[in-house]
Amino acid sequence: MKPDVHPEYGPVVFRDRATGRSFLTRSTATSADAVEWEDGNTYPLIVVDVTAYSHPFWTGNQRVLDTQGRVEKFHRRYGGRTR
Repeated sequence: MKPDVHPEYGPVVFRDRATGRSFLTRSTATSADAVEWEDGNTYPLIVVDVTAYSHPFWTGNQRVLDTQGRVEKFHRRYGGRTR
């Protein structure tokens, strides 16, 4: 590999904005914010909107979609047309 081409790959803490839960992993992402982790070391902190802790697919809290309203809106818009 060429030297000085690749970004630095190191430990980073990601925090879920919705739940406040955090996890430590490795990434090339950087941040000016830092947080002290459970092991006593300080790592860069990146706050994200969605993780497995808050995503509806992984939590089982699927959103209820208003499908009836969507169908009625479609019929109002396109229902009377014939080719």
